[in-house]
Amino acid sequence: MPLIAITPSVKRKLLWSFAVLVTLFLLALAVFLWKRQQLLTYALGEVKTRVERKYPVRLVLGKARFAALNTVEIGGMSLVPAASPADTLLTARRLVASLSVRSLFAGRPVFSDLQIDNARLTARKTATSDNFGFLLKNSKKPAPEAPRDTRQGRNYGLLLNQLLEAGFDNVPGEASFRQFYVSYESLRHRAEFRLPALTIRDGDVSGRLSARLDDVVNELGLAGHVEPGDYAADLRVFGVGSSVQVPYLPARFGALVSFDTIRVVLAGKDFEDDDTGGHLVLRGALAARNFSLFHAKLASNEVEVKRGRLDFITTLGRGTASLDKGSQLTLNKLVLYPEASLRLKPSVAVSIRVNSAETPATDFFSSLPTGIFDGTQGTQGTGTLTYSMHGDVDLANVDSLHFDSRLRGNNFRLTRFGADDLGQLGRSFAYTAYNDRGDSVRTFLVGPENPDFVPYAAISDHLKGAIQTAEDPRFFTHKGFMEKAFVMSAIQNIKERRFARGGSTISMQLVKNVFLSRQKTVGRKAEEALMVWLIENTRLVSKERMFEVYLNVIEWGPSRYRWPSGKRGVYGVKDASTFYFGKDAADLSLAESLYLASIIPKPKYARGQFNQYGELRGSTRYFFRLIADLMAQRGLISGDQRGNLAYGLDLRGPARNFMSFIPRPDTARAVQPGDSAQFEPLNLIDLLNTGAAPDAGANQVMPDANAPAAPGK
Repeated sequence: MPLIAITPSVKRKLLWSFAVLVTLFLLALAVFLWKRQQLLTYALGEVKTRVERKYPVRLVLGKARFAALNTVEIGGMSLVPAASPADTLLTARRLVASLSVRSLFAGRPVFSDLQIDNARLTARKTATSDNFGFLLKNSKKPAPEAPRDTRQGRNYGLLLNQLLEAGFDNVPGEASFRQFYVSYESLRHRAEFRLPALTIRDGDVSGRLSARLDDVVNELGLAGHVEPGDYAADLRVFGVGSSVQVPYLPARFGALVSFDTIRVVLAGKDFEDDDTGGHLVLRGALAARNFSLFHAKLASNEVEVKRGRLDFITTLGRGTASLDKGSQLTLNKLVLYPEASLRLKPSVAVSIRVNSAETPATDFFSSLPTGIFDGTQGTQGTGTLTYSMHGDVDLANVDSLHFDSRLRGNNFRLTRFGADDLGQLGRSFAYTAYNDRGDSVRTFLVGPENPDFVPYAAISDHLKGAIQTAEDPRFFTHKGFMEKAFVMSAIQNIKERRFARGGSTISMQLVKNVFLSRQKTVGRKAEEALMVWLIENTRLVSKERMFEVYLNVIEWGPSRYRWPSGKRGVYGVKDASTFYFGKDAADLSLAESLYLASIIPKPKYARGQFNQYGELRGSTRYFFRLIADLMAQRGLISGDQRGNLAYGLDLRGPARNFMSFIPRPDTARAVQPGDSAQFEPLNLIDLLNTGAAPDAGANQVMPDANAPAAPGK
């Protein structure tokens, strides 16, 4: 094929054509870049307009330019509330985002992959104003106006709904925060959050966070997924290098709470209008690993749960909150189904209901939180256990308190004791007595090897009858608990806002003395109840043996008293009969027995029961008459014995030197004393109804009839 010769004229034409094409391309590119920048400026202006139309703020954007074909860089921004121009809420040194050029030219710019560097969010609140409250208002979804009614209280459902919508509506689809600093300051609290890096891509969230709230500092990691359009999230917060210490609670409630990892799941929300301003229904879950809680009134040690999860359905409204049916609480291997409701106005009313799934016995014990049930840790058994509890009270009428707690066994048998050997009650064992400060006073053997031990049969029937009548009239028929007495004690404790009465049966007092500390905590009471249930429902020891041990270990006088033999304190029935009356326990009279029964609740106050003439004070005489009348009704003493009851006591033992025979207001000769509360038996509510059936308490269902008395026996 012959070659075409390129003449100089042809070459010139080609060069001119190429130059024209390049010029046209450069001109088109210049027009494109100019138009693109113009559209970008317009688009950012529209963003500024929309933001300022939606919120009462002034949005200031720095100079914007295209750093690449579809990458926009903005030289800083600030968000200033219109109400306080000098109080800037948000600033950022640099913003970078991806922008679809096609969407820009189409008039609907779409920004994505937002990156914010060196941002600072400063929130402030004073007694009269703040610089962030406008974020809770959404012009597209005006908050329903509820009629103001101070009798019903604040609508927490409406408030939380506004917070959730404000939070989710401002979550970007894709974003990257670098060196983001957030601070909050109010009259009571100051918080600082530093985020070296936080990334959101396609809803996936990851980042690091250094948080300080008041004096609590945590290094945190954050990971999970967010679906803003569905108001759904699944986020994990975990400690970096150490556990997370929850702030605010120590100062507000005196509680210390920590965890290694906590997972928060929000599956969705529904806000429904009603005549109170609306209520919010939330569905989700809270899960924690190595969760720890300490409060002095809960337990003496930290309460720990290795793995716990609450799947919840909760409703919040005006002055009300509830945990609804369908919620599930999992503690290790124990599954519970809780329901609860709280009403704040016109009076505080609380209702709680808990039912457990039928759980293998060993799994049940191993799942209980440590720090409360330490004495039963390691307990094993066959069969299954099921727990249920229901309680409710209106604090405007505390006497309406209702409480019912039941642990049921199905073919349950103990095969191994836990940390505390409950089986020692059936044999001789060493007992250590402690004073109120927790110091050991003395250790002695509870059994026939000890010369101070008094067998059940060698104790005065008057003393046994008086103590049983005053402390636990149904001891030989119940299974460890007297529910009515417990409820009455709880009512008084709520009224006085302290542990004023215990409502303990002899079984519970025995367990407390032998196995537990003297600290008055909710946790100790719960562990005490479980131990009593195990002892009573496995026929571990006979009732007589329990009463025998009880009478040989309880405190009956001053712990500082030192006997000629060197032993300290007054513990057990032999010490008591000798210390007060200089005689054996078998020889105690009715009046002497009533006196010893009267000082069991407060043995250290025994020295003040006499007036300056050595006579019993009126309150103690009231106790004598009351218990003697009840003993006569129950056939424990005869009518003649009741009629011939003497109120004079001859203190022949060392106790006489400890008595306080000083002038004090006395009611000894009054028909009825003005105040008998000190000696009023805790269980009189049951005593006055002696014809009723024994109170089943928490033990309505007995274990399998073939259950052994104790493991290994």
